[in-house]
Amino acid sequence: MTAGAWLCLLAPLAGAVLITLAGTHISRRAAGVLSTASVFVAFGGAVWTFVEMLSRDEAERSEVTTAWTWLEAGSFKVGLELLVDPLSVVMMLIVSGVGGLIVLYSIGYMDGDDEERRYFAYMSLFVFSMLMLVEGGNFLLLLVGWGLVGLASYLLIGFWHERAAAVAAAKNAFIMNAFGDATMALAFFLLIQQTGTLSFGPVFEAAEGGHLSNTVVTLVALGLLGGAVAKSAQLPLHTWLPDAMEGPTPVSALIHAATMVTAGVYLIARTHPIFEASDGILELAGILGAVTLVVAGLIALVQTDIKRVIAYSTMSQIGYMFVGVGVGAYANGMFHLMTHAFFKALLFMAAGLVIHHLAGEQDIRKMGGLRGVMPRTTVAFLVGSLSLAGIPPLSGFFSKDSILAAAWAHGGYGYALFAAGLAGVFLTGIYAFRLFFVVFGGEQSAFVREHADGHGHGEGPRTMTAPVAILAVLAVVGGLLQVAGAWHLFSDFLDPVVEPIVEPSATADWVTSAVAVLIAAAGIAVAWTLYGARTRAVPRQAWIQRTLEHKFWFDELYDALLYRPAVGLVAFARRWFEEPVIDGSLTELTDATRETGTAVGAAQTGYLRSYALAIALSVAVLVVVFVSVR
Repeated sequence: MTAGAWLCLLAPLAGAVLITLAGTHISRRAAGVLSTASVFVAFGGAVWTFVEMLSRDEAERSEVTTAWTWLEAGSFKVGLELLVDPLSVVMMLIVSGVGGLIVLYSIGYMDGDDEERRYFAYMSLFVFSMLMLVEGGNFLLLLVGWGLVGLASYLLIGFWHERAAAVAAAKNAFIMNAFGDATMALAFFLLIQQTGTLSFGPVFEAAEGGHLSNTVVTLVALGLLGGAVAKSAQLPLHTWLPDAMEGPTPVSALIHAATMVTAGVYLIARTHPIFEASDGILELAGILGAVTLVVAGLIALVQTDIKRVIAYSTMSQIGYMFVGVGVGAYANGMFHLMTHAFFKALLFMAAGLVIHHLAGEQDIRKMGGLRGVMPRTTVAFLVGSLSLAGIPPLSGFFSKDSILAAAWAHGGYGYALFAAGLAGVFLTGIYAFRLFFVVFGGEQSAFVREHADGHGHGEGPRTMTAPVAILAVLAVVGGLLQVAGAWHLFSDFLDPVVEPIVEPSATADWVTSAVAVLIAAAGIAVAWTLYGARTRAVPRQAWIQRTLEHKFWFDELYDALLYRPAVGLVAFARRWFEEPVIDGSLTELTDATRETGTAVGAAQTGYLRSYALAIALSVAVLVVVFVSVR
């Protein structure tokens, strides 16, 4: 199994290195082909590993391979290790498979950009970083992948660095994620101090065996949760995700659908023994997810940028995943992670076709009636929207409703999570189909009539439309891997690694699903009434509208609590310390040096008699001093 895992990991790295070294010696299109090929080779390695794993008994499906000892300090050693087990293989397949489709899509989307080579090098680097994160066999390699993903996302979000908004968005993402990186690093230092190792096995055994105190294991879990919340854009570290839409649309699909934002869910599932041994941190993860899915759904209702609506949808759906892992239904959370990768990448890429068709326009207020000029894109977007809303038999129905059933079966605070999940279902139906009806329904807007097409490719080049078609199929059939009361292929595969705390009965699953579908249908009906048939005016309350448009004032709050005090402190230090002490002392020193030099220069007359007199006087002084001392 390990040969395929190494191939999966190293192929994208090789692609990034080759594109970088080749520079302008290869064409921009060749760079795209090379990047795409490297990611699909990685997918081949993941499939190879998966097939080998299926041929083994369940007890033999976990394997750690060590290339060499990477870091050694006294008794502390960290090897360059890869962990191959069902959980890592699922992530390898998702990252490389969906990632390959997105990179292929990029060939058409980025065609003509002057910096295509740099773009594709970044994309390959990002895929390598994410694979390092999920394949790393110890906490240190996980942290390396975690940090590299943050770096690659910074580079991709700020790819169009000539735009101030893109630079600001990249910095926002980097800073927010750096906060999570720091909490994780502190947790790892604590693990080293307590256990002397960063290997998964010994740490998990120490947590499960009670060898770590409640305080220690809770602090470690809290540090891990900080990293997960930042990377997965959950409250309160979520503000970077919508701004990240400043990057190219394929970047949005890659980062916000299949890879980076799901890393937090993977982290909790991977380290679940630590969370289960902690005091309430697993429950806190579920609560944060529930709050996020509702808040993000509300904000999505008023967004006017097509990509930002989908971005807030991502926040909301990751919230469902946090609810799943928060109640201990790890396989259910991972199942939604997989189906979300299909339908969310589909929505982003279909939105990219719209943006590409309309010469870069993203404001949905200028759109309308696109179903007439983009019929295939309309169908693809409809499939993605239905799956997002959880309408059967599409994939989102099976995965999202399994999380709701698990929350209900958990009891206690699980009932509150279930109620929040149903509220999110209603909101999802409204905002998803508000977007669909506004963009594709109604009569063609004047802007669409004036600007539609211009590329001579119909709805887009084949490199863009083919990945969208494949993802549409996956969004339809992907949920059939797990059907309540019939088969549980996905959870059966993962359960040996992430044994669930709670398992809902088939009856509970179907009952909660029926309720969720009815609520989703009600949300869609509301959206149709307000935005499709337009038989009702959109209700508006000024203060509610303003609150949602300002995203519950989180940016303003952080500006008031963090940015402005920091700027004020810097201004105070500059005025009262740097300018008078640092700058002032340097100025005085410079002036004194200059004046001394001027005085010494004035003494240099060039006359021999002056120098002879100076020497004589100096000798006389020395003689006097010598006689006096004696």
